[in-house]
Amino acid sequence: MTHTFSTHRFASRRFASRRARPALHPVALATLLALSGTSVATQAQTAPAPAAAADAAPSLPAVTVSASGLQLGASDMTTPATVLEGDELVRRREATLGETLNSEPGITSSHFGAGASRPIIRGMDGPRVKVLSDGAELHDASTISPDHAVVSEPLLATQIEVLRGPSALVYGNGAVGGVVNVLDGKVPTAIPQKGYEGSAELRANSGAGEGAGAFSLTGGAGNLAVHVEGVARDAGDYRVGKGWSGGSKVLGSFNRTDTGSVGLSWVGDQGYLGAAYTRQTAKYGLPGHNHSFDGCHTHGDHLHCGAHADDEADGHDHDAAAGDVPVVDLRSERFDVRGELRNPFAGFSALRLRAGVTDYKHDEVEDGAISTTFKNKAYDTRVELQHEPIGGFKGVIGLQTSQRKFSAEGEEAYVQPTVTRKTGLFVLEEYRWNDWRFEAALRHDRQTAEAQTSGIERSHNGTSASLGAVWKFTPGYQVGTSFTRASRAPSAEELYAQGLHMATSTYERGNADLRSEISQNIDVSLKKTSGDTTFGVSVFRNRIQNYIYGRTLDALDGLQLLQYSQADATFTGIEGQVRQRLTRNLGITLFGDTVRAKLDGGGLLPRIPATRAGVRLDANWQAWEGQVEWVQVARQNRVADFETATPGYGMLNLGVSYNGQFSSGTPWQVYLKANNLTDRLAYAHTSFIKNAAPLMGRNLTVGVKVAF
Repeated sequence: MTHTFSTHRFASRRFASRRARPALHPVALATLLALSGTSVATQAQTAPAPAAAADAAPSLPAVTVSASGLQLGASDMTTPATVLEGDELVRRREATLGETLNSEPGITSSHFGAGASRPIIRGMDGPRVKVLSDGAELHDASTISPDHAVVSEPLLATQIEVLRGPSALVYGNGAVGGVVNVLDGKVPTAIPQKGYEGSAELRANSGAGEGAGAFSLTGGAGNLAVHVEGVARDAGDYRVGKGWSGGSKVLGSFNRTDTGSVGLSWVGDQGYLGAAYTRQTAKYGLPGHNHSFDGCHTHGDHLHCGAHADDEADGHDHDAAAGDVPVVDLRSERFDVRGELRNPFAGFSALRLRAGVTDYKHDEVEDGAISTTFKNKAYDTRVELQHEPIGGFKGVIGLQTSQRKFSAEGEEAYVQPTVTRKTGLFVLEEYRWNDWRFEAALRHDRQTAEAQTSGIERSHNGTSASLGAVWKFTPGYQVGTSFTRASRAPSAEELYAQGLHMATSTYERGNADLRSEISQNIDVSLKKTSGDTTFGVSVFRNRIQNYIYGRTLDALDGLQLLQYSQADATFTGIEGQVRQRLTRNLGITLFGDTVRAKLDGGGLLPRIPATRAGVRLDANWQAWEGQVEWVQVARQNRVADFETATPGYGMLNLGVSYNGQFSSGTPWQVYLKANNLTDRLAYAHTSFIKNAAPLMGRNLTVGVKVAF
């Protein structure tokens, strides 16, 4: 919810096991979770207040967004943003990052079964949405294809921040859709006051027979702190809504994931320096994988899937047996270094470091044998210097560099091995005057992408800039606007793809002559942050020159020939929500979003999310919290060539939680959530395999969490 009101989020702060990260909290990504009621009533429970105070109109508490680069509060943001934390994060978390954020206005997911799901922001996905781990870019294979998982574990996240639009350009020129920053505790930034702190959680659901457990523990003494955390998840094939012709379950939609981290930090009076090692292994199925396309090839701009005159016609006899689906066997290892030094030298207030080395690999296994192996070995470094005010200007300058070596070997090696190198310089400045805050950012990037088999190398340079302002024109009200001109260089896959990609039922052809995209985005938002009525709404228009997309040239028996092409495109939309406090313990919220994406020369873009609207009723009483919501997704019939329309659907969701304490004072929470209570059969228009893998049917999740 751009300027979001995640309901109950504030009400649950007492349980969220958050470390005290005062000045040590790294500055890197600013987000705003605005507008969510139920706060005052719950705070009144934790600290009893006089009746008059308890009935006072609520005012949203300050929320610091680490992705802002300047440790900004939510109310200072010039761009639409969302923050999930505390009980709201516990309630929203799913097995993947995409499904965790899917219910937030302006955000949907790619939905590829149960194991892979990436966030889609304002209709943009893939390399246009950067996923960060506490300010450092994650390097997996999820930007290459929607069937590849994001190696971020929602159960270990302490906070998730989302910045919409290209104004988050300090994190890379490619983030024209937005940035998702997942905060975690793997590198300690402070010594626990009592010597240790942590949490443990168990949860299970009925839709997939899932069982999951997570723990987090930080201990320290003197100047040293150590942190360990882990998650284990085992989920079977999930059930779909009533009436699906494919049966009651999506075959091959299981997901088994194990994640573990260990970190060590030196913490001093002026900052910290630490490192962490993270390993994730996963096995999940690829529903909808179709072997009938084996041997398909192109004749010019047309597909040919039958046999030639002297060949046996076996092209359509290879459908997988029931339940015999390919399995992704994934292993990712990452080593992170994070640090912050306050007042490093004269004129500068902070020096921050983010660096990482990633060794990622996954095998796609069919009939017990490895058919294709994807590897991604990468490193990334980011250094920021925050300077003291100069003539009223406060800001950050920085350098970011990365290298990615990607390769695919086997039957579906449709992209030749590539080496991509990126270097970026950026500056972000702010100026405050009376009730105004002004912000400006500038970034220059150079990217070189080399195809190692063909020897083709392409280099792209791009300069991006943004201007924004926030005006708090009267107490509790503010208007914000931003204008961004951002450049995005084509990815190696867009440049060099060539071959069958059976997971998405496509034959992909890259174009080594693609130019950089130029995005011109304007965003205007209006928010009310106090009183019985709170709201936030944003409208945007993003015109992109040389927009890169997979243009379908031909289709045959469900297989599409995609040619990466360029054309000018325009994205326009609106998103937001309004909450009305009905009583001390009751509130109602209306929310929704819509986006339209079309080519300026005529035609529509594929897999654009359908319009959504919903209503949510939230309540709290003593230690109880609950909410019930109805979400209506419209039919999506604004489709591209060769794309089919998707029917609309409505879903009824329910959630309830109870917060308590042991005699020792240790807080605990029990929660229950029920999604799709009416067991509605629903399809995600954003998914390549929407017909092979509908959304989950009725699903009950129960969990317990203890913080100590």
